[in-house]
Amino acid sequence: MDAQEVTTRAFDGLPVCVAGIGVSGRAAARALAGRGARVTLVEGRDGDAERGHAAELEALGVAVRLGDGETLPAGTGLVVTSPGWRPDVPLLTAAAAAGVEVIGEVELAWRLRPADGTAAPWLAITGTDGKTTVVKMLECMLTAAGHKALAVGNVGTPIVEAVSQPYDVLAVELSSYQLHWSSSLAPAAATVLNIAPDHLDWHGSMDAYVAAKAKIFAPGCTAVYNADDATSTALAEGAGGVERRAGFTLDVPRPGELGVVEDLLVDRAFTADPASEAAELAALGDVRPYAPHNVANALAAAGLARAFGVPPEAVRAGLRAFVPDPHRIQHVADIGGVAYVNDSKATQPHAAAASLAAYDPVVWIAGGLLKGLDVDDLVRSCAGRLRGVVLMGRDRHRIAEALARHAPDVPVVDVADTDTGAMDRVVTEAAGLARPGDTVLLAPVGASFDMFANYPARGEAFIASVGRLPGAGPAGGAGDAR
Repeated sequence: MDAQEVTTRAFDGLPVCVAGIGVSGRAAARALAGRGARVTLVEGRDGDAERGHAAELEALGVAVRLGDGETLPAGTGLVVTSPGWRPDVPLLTAAAAAGVEVIGEVELAWRLRPADGTAAPWLAITGTDGKTTVVKMLECMLTAAGHKALAVGNVGTPIVEAVSQPYDVLAVELSSYQLHWSSSLAPAAATVLNIAPDHLDWHGSMDAYVAAKAKIFAPGCTAVYNADDATSTALAEGAGGVERRAGFTLDVPRPGELGVVEDLLVDRAFTADPASEAAELAALGDVRPYAPHNVANALAAAGLARAFGVPPEAVRAGLRAFVPDPHRIQHVADIGGVAYVNDSKATQPHAAAASLAAYDPVVWIAGGLLKGLDVDDLVRSCAGRLRGVVLMGRDRHRIAEALARHAPDVPVVDVADTDTGAMDRVVTEAAGLARPGDTVLLAPVGASFDMFANYPARGEAFIASVGRLPGAGPAGGAGDAR
């Protein structure tokens, strides 16, 4: 009996409930149905999109129940939940009460790997900020070293589909939601990039959020931690059974760390003699877009790559090949000596703080949905670099209150408009506050859903508004990510 047959028999005839008809739910249902499971997918919504997806799944033998995502199907032996479903929803609490195991799509993917020794090792990334950037940097480094590699998890191909393909290695982005529903993951190397309050409404507490992140440092892995982040460091130090630990820092690295020496990224963790030997990995100029927190991202990716045996020249080649995603410290235009930067992805205080720390002086565009997060520490830390602030969105008053406490002399413009022209007014006000040499920075610190469909839509609105400023030219320099 081959390994694939063993995997198939483990699910053959098993009644499985898949919760959610999103991308990960559909992928899980397909994978399970292909291995003989009796799959029922449940979804609370019942719209045209859901019905279209349901028809595709039903053609594969999946039973789909729309309009009721709360009732556990009778006889269920396993629940595979989509990441967005909170642990306290009725279906999942019913499963727990009935003693039915609940796992996520990532845990399912781990269990579906070939058991014959051909499974691709995982290099796993979690953290509050920077996950997508790091996983894509890592994919480029692995590819530059000649490996057949793929970035999966929260990005691109669903991981349950990737594990059945003949890859050499997978770069896996993992959210706290995905880790919460995982129990047996054992990546070859893993990193916790940073930790700051986020998703506390889902996890219920900061301790629960951190505990979910901590699962990534499984026994036997190489733990790559952020030596400049106390929680990341503590999680690596407290992880039992890890094979080795390697830190990354924006300072000069000590033995066992990767870091920065003058204008170079260097490795003193994965050399033959870390006490006396350092390997040059890349130059700061190879990191795009350049900002201190993105240098940290590059070092984290390099640490995982080096743990997998990637040579220094491939780390540099990978960084040079990496194409930054839009809406992440994206340089849009220079107009009248003022730089305009789009960091619409900065949707919580930790991300906005990293973005603001990269520029001085700054005209800050902020606002949106703060999701209950406090902004006092953020405003206190950046007050000295603010030329002015333009506020928009539903929770702008909370940022205004923090500014009044910690930056009372900084000019603040409140834009209450929420119509389609609101961003034009926001950008015009910001341009009026800026002086040559300043940066107008969209780092909203809040989610976008009060005014926009998502953070990319907010970023595109900013780019378009900058393009309409006097002196911007036909395109306003939009889309020039550096």
